[in-house]
Amino acid sequence: MNSSPWIILLAPFIATFVITLITERFKKLSSYISVGAVAISFVFSVFVFFGHDTSGSFNWIDLGVFQVKIGYLVNDLTKLMLLVVSGVGLLIHIYSIGYMADDSGRSRYFAGLSLFMFSMLGIVLADNFIMMFIFWELVGVSSYLLIGHWYFRPAPPDAANKAFLANRIGDFGFMLGILLVWSASGTVSFGALSQHWSTLGLDPTFMTVTALLIFCGAVGKSAQFPLHVWLPDAMEGPTPVSALIHAATMVAAGVFMLTRTFFLFQHSPIALTVVLWIGLLTSLLAALMATQQDDIKRILAYSTLSQLGLMVAAIGLAVPQAAMFHLFTHAFFKALLFLGAGSVIHSLHHEQNIWQMGGLREKMPRTFWTFLIGTLALIACPPFAGFWSKDAILASASGNTPAFLAIAAVTFLTAFYMARLFVVAFLGEPRSDHARHAHESPPVMTIPLLLLAIPACLAGFPFVASFFIRVPEHEGSPLGAIAVSLLAFAVGAAGGFYLYRDRNKDEIDIPLFEHKFYIDEFYSSLIKWTVDLLANISGFFDRWVIDGTIVRGLGGLTWGSGFALRFLQIGNLQAYAFLFGAGVILLLYLVKFPTK
Repeated sequence: MNSSPWIILLAPFIATFVITLITERFKKLSSYISVGAVAISFVFSVFVFFGHDTSGSFNWIDLGVFQVKIGYLVNDLTKLMLLVVSGVGLLIHIYSIGYMADDSGRSRYFAGLSLFMFSMLGIVLADNFIMMFIFWELVGVSSYLLIGHWYFRPAPPDAANKAFLANRIGDFGFMLGILLVWSASGTVSFGALSQHWSTLGLDPTFMTVTALLIFCGAVGKSAQFPLHVWLPDAMEGPTPVSALIHAATMVAAGVFMLTRTFFLFQHSPIALTVVLWIGLLTSLLAALMATQQDDIKRILAYSTLSQLGLMVAAIGLAVPQAAMFHLFTHAFFKALLFLGAGSVIHSLHHEQNIWQMGGLREKMPRTFWTFLIGTLALIACPPFAGFWSKDAILASASGNTPAFLAIAAVTFLTAFYMARLFVVAFLGEPRSDHARHAHESPPVMTIPLLLLAIPACLAGFPFVASFFIRVPEHEGSPLGAIAVSLLAFAVGAAGGFYLYRDRNKDEIDIPLFEHKFYIDEFYSSLIKWTVDLLANISGFFDRWVIDGTIVRGLGGLTWGSGFALRFLQIGNLQAYAFLFGAGVILLLYLVKFPTK
């Protein structure tokens, strides 16, 4: 078997153990071990990218009728994801050296980062559902540790718990879907399933249910409605973690999984329709929410939700190539934006409110220009990367008018809220002392920004993108889609710039958007009147009925009986003689005067 995929996978795994065991007293060493491991994975990913498609596996569980293999499947999709995950991950690791330099939990952070990379690379390389599910859960565990890194604060542990629980809901459906796939086909191998799934003669309803259950995994991991609520709260983790989760890795895992298992969806029009409208609904809701947020990281988080919705919608349009194209470009410019936001936060002493910023153009020129490039790529400004990939999705929806209009609306809203963020944070006059005394971040943080800015500019050009991914072909001319995309971008960006230039506060107040359509409040009430109510009733029954009446009652009766009977065993000979005599008298009385 080719050893390169195993090296890619195991390098971060070994780094996790080494960091955990030996670097607690040498915290700086942990960062270099972690960066070195992901660098090894990236180098071998390049080798794999230029190599031939291959696969390899070995038996892990063999129960006769049920076999589970641990193996890898390397094809064009795998090669693309390996480059994106390890490449963007490497830059985030390097950036973390500067960002986490003074953090007391530095070793723990880099151990979690290496575990996350091991888990994510395992998902990419997996050649079967069981192996993918194992690494899928490991991604959930490692992201839980990273989101809750600052566990001594109240918010990060709550955010980590929320992410973990929301993902478990989706993963339960994913697990059921895997069981249905195995029960129907007798295999969980992607290769065998892609060849034979359509020839099994399965009931269409069964195929639809199976596909939708598999989709539940993507709903959780890629934060689609209604399980989208965990993603914005995940901003409580360190900013490099936000970049890692929201750019090319964890949230992209759902889109990657849908593309890998597209053979389950392509034969079920109902499943594709559900996937399409869940994606579009998520995209629209998140874009509207982003227009009223003031936290720079939360704006970018809702932007990620919106862009993930577009990728999922592309799967629903039966154009997985367009979804992967947007995933590819989004990984670069969204990582760039998050790291740029981290540079601003680092310079402003952890200030994240955009209305406490302003005037950063002169104070932080490298961050300013790279953030501008990332913004232009995200809002689909030609010729930046996001323009090409978003246009591919828009053109794919040309035959579906409602979907086309929804994607155009998302393009307009994206340009609007990103123009708002950029104008308020970087232009105008400083609005706080921190902004007035801002300074550029160190090179270890700005060099990754410069490196990410290059693909954010160039990755979408057809001659570049075709080298990494087959750009989807569209029926008819895409000129209409391009015109609508350009119009939505121009109107949205101009509107955001005009409304927010020279403003010191947000005078546009839309509570429905600001409170995220009150979905979190609805979930809180639902949990209060279901789970919490059941827990309170169960607690009352346990405390007062079981403990109070049964356990303590029987225990008290036994203790009381013992307490009374112990007076018959006092160890006094005269007392025993008296009791014996009393017993004899009682016996004679009963014999002489028997009861009737």
